[in-house]
Amino acid sequence: MNDYKKGLACGLGAYVLWGVLPVYWKLLDDVLPFEILSSRFMWSCVFVALLIIFQGKLPLFLTEVKSIFSSFKTGAAMVSAAFVISINWGSFIWAVNNGHIVETSMGYYINPLVSVLFAVLFLRERLNKMQIAAVLCACVGVASMVWSFGKLPWVSLTLAVSFALYGLIKKLLPVSSLTSIMLETLIITPLALMYEYTLWQQGVSFYASGDTHVLCLLAGAGAVTAVPLLLFTAGAKLLPLKIIGFLQYISPTLTLLLGVFVYGEPFTGSHLLAFGWIWAALALFVVSQLRSN
Repeated sequence: MNDYKKGLACGLGAYVLWGVLPVYWKLLDDVLPFEILSSRFMWSCVFVALLIIFQGKLPLFLTEVKSIFSSFKTGAAMVSAAFVISINWGSFIWAVNNGHIVETSMGYYINPLVSVLFAVLFLRERLNKMQIAAVLCACVGVASMVWSFGKLPWVSLTLAVSFALYGLIKKLLPVSSLTSIMLETLIITPLALMYEYTLWQQGVSFYASGDTHVLCLLAGAGAVTAVPLLLFTAGAKLLPLKIIGFLQYISPTLTLLLGVFVYGEPFTGSHLLAFGWIWAALALFVVSQLRSN
């Protein structure tokens, strides 16, 4: 198998796994969303630490940690990244287990456009006419949902903005994916342990319930988090950027299909109108990327 096919397999694997992730969180429907989130941080920390040790990357990890925290700017950026991704993960888990899977899909469709907007606002990049039209179409899509339902699609916007902000922060952190996720989870894990201890004291922690099935699923959150990221990292190294740009839409498409056809969430004419504008925005965005490449 040549590098392109390996990269494609890894990229597809990552985005398919991310796309069907709601299925895993739905298996933990009885667990409090924030307990799922705290478990995700704790077990991801353990899983990635073991990967670093067994892959012999501990010296690289320690070197990168020293480099990051030798500067206040990069150290603050790493801490900020940890808190921003916790908002993203927490919002996603809450939304999935409270019947908002369709909104999570919209959030990740919008995300690339928010990233482009952030690049303009914070990195002084310029948009061409087609990219401006794409951003405007996405705004019309969100506005149509507000008009139809009388409220902001806050789940979609929180996911899109938090992940775009996370990506922006990571531009300041030239470190490997393993080091990045290790530090992000390590920073939040003490808070997660404090939260678990509080739940334990109140007698509502699932870790005190003795339910082996639930405990295994909570522990599996570490692998569920790290494996797609590792596949994505491998794929991104072997594939052209424009292919990664196409593959990223697999994930929200699968999530949308799951929400509507598996979990029976409503998809009304108003949803179709909003998604139609957003899909049009993405079509313009993709064409613009192809032209620039």
